[in-house]
Amino acid sequence: MTDATALDELKEQPGGNLRFYGIWLIAAAALIVLPLVFSSGSSLTSFNLIGIAIIFALSYNILLGQTGLLSFGHAVHYGLGGFLAVHVMNAVANYNWPLPLPFIPLVGGVGGLAFAILVGWVMTKRAGTVFAMISLGIGELVASSSLILRSVFGGESGITTDRTALPHMFGWTFGPQRQVYYLIAFWVLVSAIAMYALTRTPLGRICNAVRDNPERVEFIGYDPHVVRYFAYGFAGFFAGIAGGLTAINFEIANSAYLGATQSGIVLFAAFIGGTAYFFGPILGAILVTYLQLGLTNITTVWQLYFGIIFIGIVMFAPGGIAGLLMMHRPLVRAGSWPVVIPSYLLAALPTLVFALGIILSIETVAHYTASEGEGNIINLFGVPFDATAPTTWAVAALLVVGGFLIARLTWRRVADAWDRAATVARDRGYLA
Repeated sequence: MTDATALDELKEQPGGNLRFYGIWLIAAAALIVLPLVFSSGSSLTSFNLIGIAIIFALSYNILLGQTGLLSFGHAVHYGLGGFLAVHVMNAVANYNWPLPLPFIPLVGGVGGLAFAILVGWVMTKRAGTVFAMISLGIGELVASSSLILRSVFGGESGITTDRTALPHMFGWTFGPQRQVYYLIAFWVLVSAIAMYALTRTPLGRICNAVRDNPERVEFIGYDPHVVRYFAYGFAGFFAGIAGGLTAINFEIANSAYLGATQSGIVLFAAFIGGTAYFFGPILGAILVTYLQLGLTNITTVWQLYFGIIFIGIVMFAPGGIAGLLMMHRPLVRAGSWPVVIPSYLLAALPTLVFALGIILSIETVAHYTASEGEGNIINLFGVPFDATAPTTWAVAALLVVGGFLIARLTWRRVADAWDRAATVARDRGYLA
């Protein structure tokens, strides 16, 4: 989170408090209306996964964006929260404990927090590469242990549960997918508000200071180790809530919740969305979840696309999607944004051609090396291509080379237009 986020600036403006709280009210209204507009089972499943991913990504950003801790094992808290939630759900059903399902995510949060308290003190003694490597080692240790301790983790098959066996609340059995959606939506809103409030507390501010300059934090009387430890605990708690919601949604917890892949996905979501702004991981979680759901049904090499997108963000937009959006805020406020729109539209076409060339090249190689016969046919946006035909390779090369060369020329025009628009914004006092 930056020193002054867009939401904070909004509150400081005249009538800003009303608009600030209006954003949360609009978000709550949208969560209520979404299943009424998109009522299909696949839509509800997608919304549930997105909601869980949002909580998970925001919890990760407490470490990365707020405190500057790069973790490769954040899925440990997510997975342990899910396993504890499943065990408690089964115990509630077996012993008739008076614990309704909506409180189970808190149990998952306690699981994530407990492990953070257990290992966090040693892990947070150092930041940077040391913390990253320790988190990776602990993540792999727990993931491998989950296959050995079968009585706790259920081995490869995991542990199943039945959410409808728990005491009902307000007549809801949480069997229908829509009821589960509203449960997840409630926790998304509560968790997002809580995590945003955390960033505005003195602890959140001192976490920013530890991220930027831990030596200076020591000079003013704070221990960076303690600050990082508290941040790690909060991150583990909210990750555990996400894991508990996942256990409720799927009614199972298995070793996949704890693996490095899960940690990599949340890192990807937070980084691609943008760690400098609170809403960045939300955007990243939405995009990554939709990419997972969409690409896995279209191509067998979907992980390769994830890698390409990640490399592109690192190279050309290190601030993520949120950073790209917030770059234009001074131009919008100064009224100079129309200057760059024609250049964007001009650059969009060759950039799209270049992207299509990359996609066609990847799919051609994948189909050519992995299958024969009809499996060699590539359907790219309704246009069939034969991976074994020389013309397909030639078209792919032409799209890549031609699109790249023309895109470079058009993006130079974008840079010139941006300079003109930024100059206007600077002269009007909206850009430092």
